[in-house]
Amino acid sequence: MGRRSGSADLPLHGGRVPAWLGQRMTRLGAVITQAIMLEYGRDELLRRLAHPFWFQSFGAVMGMDWHSSGITTSVLGALKRGLAPLSGELGIHVCGGRGRHSRATPAELIAVGNRVGIDGDALARSSRLVAKVDSAAVQDGFDLYLHGFIVTDDGRWVVVQQGMNGTAKQARRYHWLSEGLGSFVDAPHAAIEGKAQGNIVNLADRRASASRDRQLDLLRQAGPDGIVRHLARIEPRAIPAREPEQQAMLPHLVMPGHHDVRAENVVERRLHGALAAAVECGPQDFAELLLVPGIGARTIRSLAMVAEVVHGAPCRFSDPARFSLAHGGKDRHPYPVPTKVYDRTIEVMKAAVGAAKLGNDEKLAAIRRLDEQARQLERTASGPSVDALIAEERGRSHEYGGRSVYGWEPPAGPDRSMAVS
Repeated sequence: MGRRSGSADLPLHGGRVPAWLGQRMTRLGAVITQAIMLEYGRDELLRRLAHPFWFQSFGAVMGMDWHSSGITTSVLGALKRGLAPLSGELGIHVCGGRGRHSRATPAELIAVGNRVGIDGDALARSSRLVAKVDSAAVQDGFDLYLHGFIVTDDGRWVVVQQGMNGTAKQARRYHWLSEGLGSFVDAPHAAIEGKAQGNIVNLADRRASASRDRQLDLLRQAGPDGIVRHLARIEPRAIPAREPEQQAMLPHLVMPGHHDVRAENVVERRLHGALAAAVECGPQDFAELLLVPGIGARTIRSLAMVAEVVHGAPCRFSDPARFSLAHGGKDRHPYPVPTKVYDRTIEVMKAAVGAAKLGNDEKLAAIRRLDEQARQLERTASGPSVDALIAEERGRSHEYGGRSVYGWEPPAGPDRSMAVS
């Protein structure tokens, strides 16, 4: 059976990711992916991608709008671009995308199968079935417009696809995981994200098995024309309301409509742990360890959040907004993207991953220790409020190379220095 891991509501946002951010997301997404695979393997990466809370946090740490539907498109796009040159080395392939790219998924999967020696036709069939289930079998008012299929050389895969409800201005993201999948039509989802809208038609629910069987019987006995005649004879009548059936409690992530990051969106003790770890590590010692000059407490704070994305347990991604405090957001929420800090983060992660590939995992181990220290310190650490931290970051945004879709951030005052800490 598929593993359902939770749900979430996502405001539907338009717009495009600017090139300067998209390029950085590509590099950071690729290096985080490599770090996870080096530490935990390909199967664990697929499990992460199938987890809606982790997926949202992953997008937020890369500087996307922390709460919006755009995270899905941008994360999949960044991974497709970033992992394509590494597919032979890593044994992982990202296919599909938005619009016309989603329709090209089956052909891409067949090409991958021919290239690496797995059954591409079976993968293409899986892709079509997944799309059909979420567009036809699950009638929840959301029209699919994005389909991403990530497959490994041994044929394991994860699907992330998204539908939109333009009237409600909401998006719903669906996660599928091949691990443990016994049926495409009997509770197959690893997770579904979206706003609850009461009872919906979900023929992929295991409780709809009898309905699926009766529909097939009716089709065989009466044929399509007979079904139309039966429907014409049915008189509209009121359907009595009934209590919803009890279901197992699942995590439900609700992404609010407001753009600004507020205190209630962040678990402050976790944030304070990351801030304390950045100080405790001693920026000078940490920079010496990683052999990347110019690393200071501000960059280490971002690294602590990236380290958590790599190493954190599922329960730690209940507040995706917190991860936007690593590299801000393209729309200036919680603050403009600090491009200098972002670039340093990529440099450190790239150096650590590169060394680990050559057999020296000390730098990658330092990232792991940073995450461990942050978790230890959050038990006792105190620090500024979320509002105070955001205000400080905005005040120093120009120093950090702050940039958003509105342009570069101007200096806050004549006394500001240009050094990055």
